[in-house]
Amino acid sequence: MANRQTMLEYLTTTKIGEKGQLTVPKEFREDLGLGAGAPFAVLRLGDGLVLLPEQQRFENLCERISAALGDAGLLPEAVLATLPEARKRVFARHYSATKPAKRASRRSSQVK
Repeated sequence: MANRQTMLEYLTTTKIGEKGQLTVPKEFREDLGLGAGAPFAVLRLGDGLVLLPEQQRFENLCERISAALGDAGLLPEAVLATLPEARKRVFARHYSATKPAKRASRRSSQVK
């Protein structure tokens, strides 16, 4: 099996089952660390399809974000410190328009 640096490698031929499912051979699943139910992005490239494990896509995104933050001189601690205030702003934006109606006190709502 080629290493992950290989740009393109023919792996195998497989068939689409009755329910539209593809089988990825066990040796390739193991090499990529893919278990049952692993999510994939399906990309169309001309007349072909590219299957990209979502975990790999997520890791690539994390690496790009980390590099961009580092290039901007931001440390993880500085970014994390902004989260409580950002959370408050998001909460206020989403829930301030839907303030719950005031509930009557128990005493005044009781029938005498």
